[in-house]
Amino acid sequence: MIVEDNDSLRKLARKTLQHHGYKILEAKNGEGALRICKEHEGPIQLMITDVVMPKMGGKETAERLQPLHPQMKVIYMSGYTDDAIVHHGVLAPGLNFIEKPFTLEGLARKVREVLDAENE
Repeated sequence: MIVEDNDSLRKLARKTLQHHGYKILEAKNGEGALRICKEHEGPIQLMITDVVMPKMGGKETAERLQPLHPQMKVIYMSGYTDDAIVHHGVLAPGLNFIEKPFTLEGLARKVREVLDAENE
């Protein structure tokens, strides 16, 4: 699942990941992601979410979706650096993170890396 309020970035990420064989759900915000996850039958293995979005940020979205899909992994993305996000207490250190702008190859590589990582 991709949760991103920027329409063009969300669509580009979806097309890239579909090209790599992934099935993609997409939402433009946290509320949409909650609705889609409640309606979706079957597992959601990974959510890629923007950290900063109107109304509900990526961290809150992930926390609210985790009970519905406990095995779901999360990659957070932001135009702010990983250090800035952690320093301001938005995300805890060590979470999966990709900085925007990213290359499409970098996104696909990060998704594969997180999906292949052992569950902690």
